[in-house]
Amino acid sequence: MTEAVVSLVIQNLVPLLVDQASFVSGIHREIAQIKGELESIHSFIKDADARAEKETFNYGAKTWVNQLREVAYEIEDVIDNYVLYMAKVECRHCPRVFSTLSKAVCKTLRLKPCSEMSREIKHIKERIHAIKERGKSFGFRSSELGVGQEDESWHDPRVTSLFIEEAEVVGIGPHRDTLVEWLVNASPKRRVISVVGMGGLGKTTLVRKVYENQVVIKHFNSKAWITVSQSYKVEELLRRTLKQFYKARKENAPTEIDKMDETLLIIELRQYLMQKRYMVVFDDVWTVEFWALIRHTLPDNSQGSRVLITTRSDNVAFSCKESSFDDIYKLQPLPQEAALELFSKKAFHSGVEGDCSSDLKEVSTNIVRRCEGLPLAIVAIAGMVSTKRKTLSELQKLESSLGSEILTNPHLSNMSRILSLSYYDLPYYLKLCLMHFGMLPEDYSIRHARLLRLWIAEGFVKGAKGKTMEQVAEECLAELINRSLVQVSRIDVDGKIRTIRVHDLMREIILSKSEELCFGHVWTGGSSGFDGLTRRLSIHRCNEDSFLKRNRKFGIRSLSMFQVDNLPCSIMRELVKVFKLLKVLDLQDAPTDFLPEEVGDLFHLRYLSLRNTKTEKIPRSIGKLHNLQTLDLKCSFVHELPGELKRLLNLQYLIGYSYEYETDFSISAQKGLKLKQGLGHLENLQKLYLVEANRGISLFKELRKLKLLKKLGITKLETPNGKFLCESIASMSHLESLEVCSTGEEDKLDLQFISSPPQYLKRLYLKGRLEKVPAWISKLKNLITVSLMWSGLMIDPLEILQNLPNLSELVIQEAFLGEELVFQATSFQKLKILKLYNMNSLMALTIERGALPLLQLLKIGPIPRLNNVPSGICHLRNLTSLRFYDVSKEFAFKLLPGGQDFWVVEHIQTVLFHYQLQGERYRTCTVSDLTLMKN
Repeated sequence: MTEAVVSLVIQNLVPLLVDQASFVSGIHREIAQIKGELESIHSFIKDADARAEKETFNYGAKTWVNQLREVAYEIEDVIDNYVLYMAKVECRHCPRVFSTLSKAVCKTLRLKPCSEMSREIKHIKERIHAIKERGKSFGFRSSELGVGQEDESWHDPRVTSLFIEEAEVVGIGPHRDTLVEWLVNASPKRRVISVVGMGGLGKTTLVRKVYENQVVIKHFNSKAWITVSQSYKVEELLRRTLKQFYKARKENAPTEIDKMDETLLIIELRQYLMQKRYMVVFDDVWTVEFWALIRHTLPDNSQGSRVLITTRSDNVAFSCKESSFDDIYKLQPLPQEAALELFSKKAFHSGVEGDCSSDLKEVSTNIVRRCEGLPLAIVAIAGMVSTKRKTLSELQKLESSLGSEILTNPHLSNMSRILSLSYYDLPYYLKLCLMHFGMLPEDYSIRHARLLRLWIAEGFVKGAKGKTMEQVAEECLAELINRSLVQVSRIDVDGKIRTIRVHDLMREIILSKSEELCFGHVWTGGSSGFDGLTRRLSIHRCNEDSFLKRNRKFGIRSLSMFQVDNLPCSIMRELVKVFKLLKVLDLQDAPTDFLPEEVGDLFHLRYLSLRNTKTEKIPRSIGKLHNLQTLDLKCSFVHELPGELKRLLNLQYLIGYSYEYETDFSISAQKGLKLKQGLGHLENLQKLYLVEANRGISLFKELRKLKLLKKLGITKLETPNGKFLCESIASMSHLESLEVCSTGEEDKLDLQFISSPPQYLKRLYLKGRLEKVPAWISKLKNLITVSLMWSGLMIDPLEILQNLPNLSELVIQEAFLGEELVFQATSFQKLKILKLYNMNSLMALTIERGALPLLQLLKIGPIPRLNNVPSGICHLRNLTSLRFYDVSKEFAFKLLPGGQDFWVVEHIQTVLFHYQLQGERYRTCTVSDLTLMKN
């Protein structure tokens, strides 16, 4: 992790050195020298980190990397404090029009801290030099080594999984049977099968049971099992593979094998396998280069040979899939029932049934739930339980302290090491991204967009040529997902990731490393302490301010809060005074209604979120936050922005008040942000949502300058201004999401004419009266979601929308005044979600055979004049969920088993009926509920 810290410091020094005006003469040269010294050490840090992390008793290496990390943090503090001081000087004493006196004052004040900073930098240079000299005595190697050149001498705890008895395994039967079938099928082509999943899922155990299966043994006349791991030499790998094949057939390997080079080994291996139906397992593959190196050594000899690979990485699995004959098997966690059975067998030695006594079952279930179906964790924790007294109080004690037990109990050390392997394999920038999850609460799913913006603000993401920072952050997240280190917890209809989390046990390991390395600290109150080097502070369920009194010298760069019930104004003021070097202030969901004027002193601040708070006012001092990238005010009480906002030239995301839904289709609020001044100077804006069209034509002229906008939300648009908005939209070539709302339900949206609609538009929300659906919508081939609300259309809107090639979600709410809506036979071929709300005139809904072939969710109602169940629903064979709102009981009873229309819905997994109670609240009735009601 020291590699990550030092790399981040070097990365942050570069822009400071480019902007020489930031430093007085001499300081610039000193910083450049520090950067050079750090770079000279950099190539050895990875080896030092690995030794410090893996060699438990190598205290010298650990001390060395700790000292280097501390000096890196010290560099950060000195530079950031200097830049902060200079920013204050220029803000207070250097107005836009300089007088001779103000220039002199400014120059004097800029010189004031230079001597002090020079002394600090000189001291840092001396420390770095001493650290560099001490490092030579450890013999650290350069990280610029080829694949397989590292020597892994430490014990691999996964070896024991090769020798687990069949009786000890739970839940792998179906997986084993599927893989056996894939291996022994009749296809003569060589086939590569990759088993992929996170560390601890039991991939090696599963594949070993497949390898030892009698059907497999009889089918292949030559087999080999090769453990690859993170470090390997290709030549040695080929030699082992060849020897394994000879050994499996009880043949003596030629002695010349030990003297062969890589080319001769490939020739020998190919010749040996050419006439054999072979099977080879490569267990624990980490790199996408592996298959490219090994594929030509294994002949496709039309004998029905098979290659089985286990990996934690989706990318590795896909790199091995070269044809339709190859397969990827995604291993899933154990279901709860199987997990409890496995735990009981290991913990209570209760035989094949695996039942624990009834008084211990609840707490055992809670322990197993924490393992989230991870067999490695279940077995490890159950093994620890087996050594304890099987009493309720003992198990309850274990449940409450499970997080710390994972990290300190010797029975669980192997599990911790196996889960940590994936962490060790990461490049430094991905380690930083992964460590960030430790700051989140247990079992917390974070929104995709929020996570990426936080990573960018923290500086974890480096720019890349031809890519935005957001695109690079997306790639980092994709890599962590592909490596099975983080989990996708929710996706949109188009497959876009919505929320992400980490396995709770992985989080415990991340959090331990995070606090050990001063990356961050989770504050829960009481005696939990942290030192002044800690960079990130996450406050969880704590309502006291003792963290402000522990140490007044903080290096905190990021502050976030979760489940905090009380945050007085006095603490808010103290926070921004104490944590003066903050880059991230994430107060989402915090119980605050106040942002102090002093927030303008946080010159380094890049991310400020007041989402879901009761804050009503943004102070004018926000105009001093020249580095601010994200201002998130969604669902706060902020309605008006100060004119000083126009100074925030680096602002990329301005997120304001949005619509709040009390039911699926009822809106309770329509306010957006009101702007006092123009936005034309904020040319870096990528997201502007939701703002009121309160400044007339001038607003739309300014919008034309925002060429980088990807998401735009406009509310309270007056009818005459529609054409001006259309002109602005035509200039936004990067736009992906557009929401436009009129001043009221009866007011018209005039959006008929956009000469050149944004071709990348994916989401479109129109709320207001329309004469007809704008024709330009039919040209948007990338549209995924369309929502029409209050449109009051007399002309069928489906004519324009039905042939959009990628439309996946369609919402029509109070949008159609006709009596019949027809989904034609070839329409909406990609639609997965359809919502038809509040159509008081509709009497008939027709779905022709062939329409909506992929539809999965259908919501209908209230439609009071629709008395007959749409028979075309029976054609929707992929429909899994059907929901009706406020239909009559007679309508509902027809759909019950035995009812006259039950045949229409009998293939659907879930059919629900929602009835309005007490205003906007809805009660949900299942088919069973209605059956009881009827009887």
